[in-house]
Amino acid sequence: MRFAKGHGTENDFVILPDPDGLLELGPATVAALCDRRAGIGGDGVLRVVRTTALLKTEALTESARSAERTEWFMDYRNADGSLAEMCGNGIRVFARYLVESGLQDAGTFDVGTRAGARPVTVEADGQVTVDMGVAQKLGTGRVRLGGADLSGERVSVGNPHLACPVGTPVAGVDLSEQPAVDPGQFPDGVNVEVFREVAPGTLEMRVHERGSGETRSCGTGIVAVAAAATPAGEGATWRVRVPGGECTVFLDAEGARLRGPAVIVAEGEIRTM
Repeated sequence: MRFAKGHGTENDFVILPDPDGLLELGPATVAALCDRRAGIGGDGVLRVVRTTALLKTEALTESARSAERTEWFMDYRNADGSLAEMCGNGIRVFARYLVESGLQDAGTFDVGTRAGARPVTVEADGQVTVDMGVAQKLGTGRVRLGGADLSGERVSVGNPHLACPVGTPVAGVDLSEQPAVDPGQFPDGVNVEVFREVAPGTLEMRVHERGSGETRSCGTGIVAVAAAATPAGEGATWRVRVPGGECTVFLDAEGARLRGPAVIVAEGEIRTM
């Protein structure tokens, strides 16, 4: 089985080229691939499949139907094998892989996801910008992290987030255990972010991703905290620092755009797991 490895601000992924949709990716296989000791290692798997091939085996939800017009679909799986609707770092890495593999010309094109079609722009300087759509604020929520109760803003970026502001450096927050949340508010689980404004226009953030645990970065989480930090009805540009680097979020009436690096670091072959 051919693979590539890539990352966006050190949120890393195993990339599986499967244009015709022939691979069978059960949760056990995905978890084995993402195992950092016995597998390749990654926060998730990006299967590169033609949308027409994916649609032979999977029906998209009504909200994702715009993806049906795209040529390439980002079939994203969390490290535990569970499906995810969207991944902001993953889609930038996915787009970089398409261009470097000759499957897509550089510039602006659409990528299909389970959150719908997402326009991406692969730039000459190594940065990739993705249109993330509208980040929807859904009201307050609560979480218990490392023995402490925090409140935050529930935000949908195609997938669910709880963005919690803190008054002290985010490095001091315990993200080692599974966050405890209200299943009534988050029936499908939730990505939990803690964030703090460290300078005008600059946020720092850490994240615990559902299905993966704490990661070095989360693109949709970066957008979620930027939205949570922006007063309702206003636009803003935020630099968001994560343990793995920095991205920029542009918020306006049209929605959110996420800009950051995407790097392919290796290619090779692995025995089927």
